[in-house]
Amino acid sequence: MSSIQRKFTNFHNAIKLSREDNKYRDAREKDESILTALKVAFKEAGYPVIESFIQGSLSTATAIKHSKNDFDIDRALVIDAVNAPDDPVEVKKLVCSILEKRGFKHAKIKMPCVTADYASLNLHIDIVVYRKRGDSYELAVGKRNSSNAIKKWSPSDPRGLINKINDKSSYIYNGSSEDKLSQFKRLVRFMKRWRDEKFEDTVRKKVYSIGITVMLKEQFKPSLNEDGKPDDLQSLRDTVAAILNGGYFIPLVDGNYRVRVDLPVMPFRNIFDGSSVATGTQFWNKLNAMLRKLDDALAEESMEKQCNILSELFGDDFETTDESDRNASAKAVFSSAGSVGTSQGA
Repeated sequence: MSSIQRKFTNFHNAIKLSREDNKYRDAREKDESILTALKVAFKEAGYPVIESFIQGSLSTATAIKHSKNDFDIDRALVIDAVNAPDDPVEVKKLVCSILEKRGFKHAKIKMPCVTADYASLNLHIDIVVYRKRGDSYELAVGKRNSSNAIKKWSPSDPRGLINKINDKSSYIYNGSSEDKLSQFKRLVRFMKRWRDEKFEDTVRKKVYSIGITVMLKEQFKPSLNEDGKPDDLQSLRDTVAAILNGGYFIPLVDGNYRVRVDLPVMPFRNIFDGSSVATGTQFWNKLNAMLRKLDDALAEESMEKQCNILSELFGDDFETTDESDRNASAKAVFSSAGSVGTSQGA
């Protein structure tokens, strides 16, 4: 493994988060407790929960630790279409009520979900409700005061999205598909941390994780050497370049941009629908700046300078070099120089 790849590996280990991590224990326990209460309430209301599953980054092994140590729960509840009320907001009101009773604050019914916060645990929860008919899912859409024209059960494919992101069938050629899938997921985590580092809070919240993930999935350029070893720096550089050329950014007047990324499954909506021109423009400009920095890092022979460039992109969790790194790098350069001299003299 190259020295810079080892730094990427260490960086990934520092930022990755899974549902089983000790850091996530309190959030996991709160999720399980809330789920139990929701199942009881739904059963009493006449539409028992027939399925429940985790959505979002924890379901695709792309979650990261955030610098403020806040955690997210993305939970899906599924009820049988036979028992579901005609008004989808009714089930969302029930979710909202249970969250408030269990100590969550700022519970709010949004168009696709119910959200709330548990301040003492730095915990944010999103709960969506689907009704299921056969193998088909429909999402409960609507706010508390939405008109009947807005409220609906909308066709959706939540499990299809998870499967799409976890799919490795397109990586079967030229190397291990499992290694390529792992590299893709590392890149998603790198890009999420880059977003957290480079965007102000108001814009960062609009650079949606699912949008980043879908772009990376569609434009991923794996990089493994002939021994099957990963080169995350090269892969990230090539993937960012492909994203910039992927047609996601729509040029407007005065050098501004809108961003459009469609869900790859039903309802095939634009993930960034309604996002501002400012969000699209900043996203475009910062991705271009990132590409230039990645090119600079690839052009550098000094690992110390490479690490400094990458630390500027990703923050302090990307290690800069220590003395042992510098010594190893110097030995590698000296050894390489000697072998070239011998070869030329032969």
